[in-house]
Amino acid sequence: QVQLVESGGGLVQAGGSLRLSCAARGISFSPDAMDWYRQVPGKQRELVASIGRLDYVYYADSVKGRFTISRDKNTVYLQMNSLQSEDTAVYYCNVPRDDIRRFPGARGQGTQVTVSS
Repeated sequence: QVQLVESGGGLVQAGGSLRLSCAARGISFSPDAMDWYRQVPGKQRELVASIGRLDYVYYADSVKGRFTISRDKNTVYLQMNSLQSEDTAVYYCNVPRDDIRRFPGARGQGTQVTVSS
């Protein structure tokens, strides 16, 4: 059974830092990409960062220069610096669907990040 286990969320003051981790368990292959999303109640889910093969990375404009995504095998990290109140959300780790490997995709349970101003 595939399981994405997230950790590292919490409460931090504005300007502070947090590091999120997500371990993908039960996956027998190395996913082509791993992502971090976030969601605020009442708003659409937002892709925050993604890391793929050949050093491909993507960042939402709102986090560029402040967040860094990295990966070690099937564990993905999100280093979040200079946090702002607007970063308050539930952060989800995601492994995209892979039709070639017949993998339907997976998402973690989410970890709360709260930034106090």
